[in-house]
Amino acid sequence: MPDDAPFHVGLTPERVVEEAAAMTRETHLLGWTVRDLARRLDVAASVLYHHVGGKDAIVRRVVERVLDAIPVPDAALPWQDWFRAIILPSREIIGAHPGVAKWLLMHGPTLTLLVPTVEHGVATLQRAGFGDRAALAYAALLNNTLAAVAMGDDRRLVEDDGPRDHAAMLAQLDESDSPAITLIAATLVQPFVGETEQVRAADAAYFSFILETTIAGLEALLASLPAEAVPAER
Repeated sequence: MPDDAPFHVGLTPERVVEEAAAMTRETHLLGWTVRDLARRLDVAASVLYHHVGGKDAIVRRVVERVLDAIPVPDAALPWQDWFRAIILPSREIIGAHPGVAKWLLMHGPTLTLLVPTVEHGVATLQRAGFGDRAALAYAALLNNTLAAVAMGDDRRLVEDDGPRDHAAMLAQLDESDSPAITLIAATLVQPFVGETEQVRAADAAYFSFILETTIAGLEALLASLPAEAVPAER
């Protein structure tokens, strides 16, 4: 933008973040620059620095805006249902903003807005009997599921990259005589090739599988703990 671009008196930090979130939905959290955002708002880039800050500050505000749409479940729920209630809806909310999942994987604990949710989640696991393993259990549940979202997001940054394209991948796998490769092609790749709704359903099923597998593993861990370390109610 030229230096004499208009300084919009009516521009607010909320409007800046709103447009940044919209650009994230359209591309990726790393798919736009401050200049792109300034151009969209028809102001000089310096105006955005004045209202919100640089790219890092704006990105943080976008992430906060996304997380603010995720409700914290009832603390009375069993720990398994508590995490299902917060993680399953978050897939669509976070997934609609490519790049946010990866940002959370890298910086999540530094986000002040997350503190109440983290406290609720860890407390739920502590009540279930995980004790000093509660933080590790919390990290496993969040990191495993966020990683599944982040991997899909990163594909948007490499459009038309054949090796990462499911259709191209399926064509290559179909040439194999290996029973294991054939099974992978049929169950892990084929569902992601086709109509949009089919791909969305496959993505949701895979995400649910990751979550339920993590829960099952933590249930097995909890069952292996000494009886005196586990409360009667779980």
